[in-house]
Amino acid sequence: MINKIDAKILNILQSNSRISNAEIARQINMAPSAVLERIKKLENNKIIKKYTAQIDASEVEKELLAFILVKANGPIVDKSTAKKLANVPEVQEVHIVAGEDCFLVKVRVENTAALTELLRGEIASIGSISSTSTTIVLETVKETSELVF
Repeated sequence: MINKIDAKILNILQSNSRISNAEIARQINMAPSAVLERIKKLENNKIIKKYTAQIDASEVEKELLAFILVKANGPIVDKSTAKKLANVPEVQEVHIVAGEDCFLVKVRVENTAALTELLRGEIASIGSISSTSTTIVLETVKETSELVF
């Protein structure tokens, strides 16, 4: 569980993970050493998992975003299939889902040809997959990994 001060620190870090401890301290009216101690505790408790950069996919030729619903063989979801999907470089997210399908997979690729190659190649080569259904995103209105506190 986090308190209000930790929540403020997390909100600040989510909007700019490169911000200095001194600036965080100034914004929440605390000593920089106290802020550093809280951040280290949040890291040690695995609340902060990592620091990352958000990249504009269109600027690095990864403009096509697609979601793939995946059905796997067998009545029980096999975590090894999820791990195999997660190891595909173009895959950004793998979710085990309830319902008719087993997995929801988010991928980013250059174009439809690259998506076709991905589906026919790496994803089709996973033997436990019985079928896929792909939705191509035309426009993204909101995409974030930030949590609200």
